[in-house]
Amino acid sequence: MKVYILDNGYLSCDENQMVAMATVGTASNQTPSHHWIKIPVYCVLIDHPEGKILFDTGCPPEAMNGYWPKGLCEAFPYTFTEEQRIENQLKKIGLTPQDIDIVVLSHMHLDHAGNLRLFKNAQVYVHRKDFELGLLMTHRNPDPDSHGAYIKADLEVPAQFNLVDEDFELVPGVEVVTLPGHTPGVLGLVIHLQKSGTLIFPMDAVYERRNYGPPARLSGIVYDSISFIQSIEKVRKLARKYNGRVMFSHDMEFFINEMKKAPEYYE
Repeated sequence: MKVYILDNGYLSCDENQMVAMATVGTASNQTPSHHWIKIPVYCVLIDHPEGKILFDTGCPPEAMNGYWPKGLCEAFPYTFTEEQRIENQLKKIGLTPQDIDIVVLSHMHLDHAGNLRLFKNAQVYVHRKDFELGLLMTHRNPDPDSHGAYIKADLEVPAQFNLVDEDFELVPGVEVVTLPGHTPGVLGLVIHLQKSGTLIFPMDAVYERRNYGPPARLSGIVYDSISFIQSIEKVRKLARKYNGRVMFSHDMEFFINEMKKAPEYYE
C-alpha cells in the first residue's frame, strides 16, 4: 500500500476562520489587524491491493469563474496552477480519474467535494448527516450565498453514494472514523502502513496544530462546538493508540515542510 498527497492549490482566508478568536480586540487595541493567510487544499490517493482510493476531491478549476457564489469567492478565493489540477496530480502517479475505485469524502464542503463529477466509476462514501445537511442547505433557498460552504452542483453529482453512520474498516489497513463537529458528520481516515507507520487524516476535524493543541481550540467554522472538541480528543486517542502521525488539513507550514507530495509517497 502506498499513500500519495495530491497538491490541489490553496485557499486564502481570514485567520479567524481557521482558529477562532485568533485576533481579538482589547481595551488597549480595540481594532486589531486581521491576518489574511493561505491554507493548502489537498487530496489523498491510496494505492491499495484492493483498489485505488481517493480521499476528498479538492476544488474545481471553475471555482472562481461562476461555479462558487460571490460570497464564497470573497471569503475563500482559490488559487491553483495547471499542475495542481486533480487530473494532473493523478497523472504524476500514472492514474486518471477513471482508475479510481472508491472516493471517500471527509465532508461535502466546497474544497473537499469539488471535483466529484470526474470520478464516474467510483463508489462514494460520505457521512449521512453531512450529506443530509448539504442537501437541506442547498435546496431550501435558491440563493447560493445562503448555502454555507456547500455547492449545490457538488451534491447533485450522479454518483453511487454510500452513507456512513459509524466507524468501519474500508479495506484492510484503512479505517474510516467519524469526527463530527465541523459539520454534523466528518469522516477521517486512519491508514496503517508498513514502513511509515500509522497516518491519521482528520481533515477539517483538525485544521492545524493550534486546533489540536493541547488544549484543543475551536475553529471559526463549527456546527457543534462540543462535538468538535470531542472529535479532536478522539484523534488524540487514536494517535496515542497507534503511535500515529496526525496529518493536518489546512496547515500551510505543516504542508510545505512536513508532508511528502506526489510523486513521493508513504508506504
